[in-house]
Amino acid sequence: MAAKILIVTGDAAESLEVLYPYQRLQEEGYEVHIAAPSRKRLRFVVHDFEEGFDTYTEKPGYTWPADLAFSEVDPGQYVALVVPGGRAPEYLRNDPELRKVLKAFFDSDKPVAQICHGPLLTASVDALRGRRVTAYPALEPDMQTAGATFRDTEAVVDGALVSSRAWPDHPSWMREFLTILRDKTPAA
Repeated sequence: MAAKILIVTGDAAESLEVLYPYQRLQEEGYEVHIAAPSRKRLRFVVHDFEEGFDTYTEKPGYTWPADLAFSEVDPGQYVALVVPGGRAPEYLRNDPELRKVLKAFFDSDKPVAQICHGPLLTASVDALRGRRVTAYPALEPDMQTAGATFRDTEAVVDGALVSSRAWPDHPSWMREFLTILRDKTPAA
């Protein structure tokens, strides 16, 4: 029986930051579930960088079904958690059911991979205080306010927490996360 990994996300998540770990972790033999505020077809977005823009642009991305609602998640059934970015974390951090799930993973010291704006979620449960992290560079003040030491680099490992800046850093992010997963919880 394959070990299970949970991805928590919602509408306006960055397509690549959901689907890359979803497929990469399946390739390693893990069973991967996507949880959202409700069971529905999620609408992801694509963020890109275009000359002349002061920040990233956003375009419609893929759609994908959520396997379960946050209220249906039993964190004890999962060996690890992935927290993608995009705009979804801005509103998801207010979801009390999701905050319970996040807290359970950190209280159990299970591996957590967060990327881009995903650390806004882990900050909402005070899970970054005293840790070293990276995130989308514009979040540096948010990470410092959350009590973390910010590093502007591809991937930062702090115990069982692996963070990354954004989708261009996927290879480093998943390499570090898979190293922790293989040590703590083999796929099958």
